[in-house]
Amino acid sequence: MNLTLLAPRYWLLWIGIGFLWSLIHLPHQWRLSTGRQIGILAYYLIARRRKIAAINLKLCFPKLNEIQQKHLIRQHFQSLGMGLLEMLSAWWLPNKTLKPLGHIEGLEYLYQALEHGKGVILLSAHFTSLEIGTRFLTMHTSIHGVYRQHENPLIEYFMKKSREHWAEKAIPRNSIREMLRSLKQNKALWFATDQNFGHKNSVFVDFFNISASTNIATSRLAKMSGAIVIPFFTQRLKANKGYKVILQAPLDNFPSGNEIEDTLRINQLIEQQVLQVPEQYLWVHRRFKTRPNNEKSFY
Repeated sequence: MNLTLLAPRYWLLWIGIGFLWSLIHLPHQWRLSTGRQIGILAYYLIARRRKIAAINLKLCFPKLNEIQQKHLIRQHFQSLGMGLLEMLSAWWLPNKTLKPLGHIEGLEYLYQALEHGKGVILLSAHFTSLEIGTRFLTMHTSIHGVYRQHENPLIEYFMKKSREHWAEKAIPRNSIREMLRSLKQNKALWFATDQNFGHKNSVFVDFFNISASTNIATSRLAKMSGAIVIPFFTQRLKANKGYKVILQAPLDNFPSGNEIEDTLRINQLIEQQVLQVPEQYLWVHRRFKTRPNNEKSFY
């Protein structure tokens, strides 16, 4: 560890990390209950993110009335709170504690794809339980994960160190060369492009019937590497029954040679999962920030 991370300016953050460390050692149902309370608190304290979620849900679910939309927003913030403790649980809890909570479907697809020898792209999306879902897969195979580096050095230290304790490697999202190297080594690469990257390497395709700037890196990475693409999602089950980890059949004819069609296909796959557990998708992100033809921002 860099000794500068022990400087006084990080002391308050260290205290917060210690407090969260204690929370994740609660029994599973208490941990989720505490996460829901954290989410409710965030709902009232973080007005900007609440507004973003409201705009996104109004755009994507226009048939919901105002009461239904507000209810879904509250559920989403509770899901965010649970997701925070799930993320830290994935970082810090041992396999023997977590393994009984994971129910994996389609693991055979991953094993069969790895026999191909050119790596596997685990095409995922930003659901609130994504981190713990990936942790369940690390109990069965080596995982290399693509992530966005954090601006705070202490948080970045814990993110990378904790992820690489269970997954084999954490790769910054702008390191295409590292991703290709992992796939060449026949690794499973966790990858998600369902956030707004601006205009760079992106095309406008629909997401819930709203034109969204969407990164085309998945089809390009698959083309360059020859890797098989397997959709991968995680759902938090009701009644504290754990998590369903979903590995779907490999995408056929992917990449197709048409990057717009490939990217739309990915968005449609994510939509199908969102409709099953809408409160568990990351609605506080400005997914529709970049607009085509200089249209006015929704936010």
